[in-house]
Amino acid sequence: MPSPLSADRPAAQPPRRGTVDALISQTRRLRGDVDAVRRGTSADGADTEGRWQRALCELTLHQLSDVDDHLAQLRDGLDAPAGDADESGAPAGPVAARPGVSLLSRVGSAEWNLLTDEASWSGELYAILGRDPAAPALTLDELPSLVLEEDRPQLTAMVTDCLIDARRIDGEFRIPLPDDMVRTVHMMGEPVLDDDGNTASMWAVLRDVSELRRSQRAVSETRDSLERRRHIARAEHRIAVELQEAVLPPWRGALRLPQRGPQTLDVAARYLPCSTTELIGGDWYDALELPGGESLLSVGDLTGHGVTVTSGMATLIGAVRGLAMAGTEPGQLMACLNQLLDATGQPALGSAVCCRYRPATRTLVWAQAGHPAPLLFRDGTGRVLPTPDGVLLGATSGAVYGQDEVTLRPGDVLLLHTDGLVPRGDTAAVQRLLDLAPRFAEAETSRDGVRAVVEEFGEGEREDDACVLVATVLA
Repeated sequence: MPSPLSADRPAAQPPRRGTVDALISQTRRLRGDVDAVRRGTSADGADTEGRWQRALCELTLHQLSDVDDHLAQLRDGLDAPAGDADESGAPAGPVAARPGVSLLSRVGSAEWNLLTDEASWSGELYAILGRDPAAPALTLDELPSLVLEEDRPQLTAMVTDCLIDARRIDGEFRIPLPDDMVRTVHMMGEPVLDDDGNTASMWAVLRDVSELRRSQRAVSETRDSLERRRHIARAEHRIAVELQEAVLPPWRGALRLPQRGPQTLDVAARYLPCSTTELIGGDWYDALELPGGESLLSVGDLTGHGVTVTSGMATLIGAVRGLAMAGTEPGQLMACLNQLLDATGQPALGSAVCCRYRPATRTLVWAQAGHPAPLLFRDGTGRVLPTPDGVLLGATSGAVYGQDEVTLRPGDVLLLHTDGLVPRGDTAAVQRLLDLAPRFAEAETSRDGVRAVVEEFGEGEREDDACVLVATVLA
């Protein structure tokens, strides 16, 4: 018996959310109309025409329910975040039926006469059950022989309840096929009673719902997989945040250096997270008191996001602090960082700028590795410091890094940042920073300077993580 809804459809372009919602509404209205027709048909077992009309209505209702389910799954898929993929590269999130596969099913019918022990099957049922059309139809006693062993008790119970207790049949069973595939069959049926109220025969319609069930399992498995990935991502995000908070300087807002003895620098910094992803990047800043009253100022960025990158960032910060405390000059310090990244098992690239301030001579010695140069603001104007040679950390083995120095004056403001704030080579953005010179001249503290940068470049909508550090020379 061909399905009234099984006409083949040409492949369509992915639908929009509004189109799917409209189809869902139409499907549900049609289901209500069919249900009204079903309720108006005769339930008298002796009325053969009414019985089959009601069977067709029942079948159509099941088909429409399946279509409704698939449309809802498709809508969920349209709502799922784009870009996620599983390990094989397949899109994550809920999925609908595979292209070229009908959401509807092949349908066959059967009737078993209990008085004559005769069975009558439609031609389509032979195909669904994998039987030779020339072979005789199986009796109810023989039917379980086609079914997977674990499903036989369920089929037997459904048939027994129908024949003895006059209950309707509505259940599924699976049939093994010669090609090692398994077909899922949905069976609906009712007993036909004689004048004495005894069961004289049983009729049923059977649907091949294999593809439907495979699609539903795929949806369920994909949702479970997506939820697992989300759980892992949340856990990784929490770990990365905790690790970042542990390795970035413990001071917040502002810092005076050195903390012991005459203070020569007023320092403030801010980490600005990316707004387009929850993953933590490798941007960092640091300010550290060194022996003899000198100070270390540094910012850097390890490419990538996530726990691995944050862990690598922690390693770099530790190395910078240790080398600086040991008296290593900025140029040689960069060479050591490059060697460190080159020696790690996992390839990584990073950029950094490292400054050593000597208050006795007000000299700033600095070096960079593929990083934006510091900006110096003095007397209401700003300029970019000359950039010594230095390639990205991890880009090449044995790289040599130059260093430069500049003499500072009281009131000078030094600004360091990562390229998440201003990309390296973006002259227009650099000029926007330099145009902040009047505000730096009016700022009472370095914290005010950081606030001016954040107001100009925005704190909320960012496509990448960024760090900004401002240091004002006090004396």
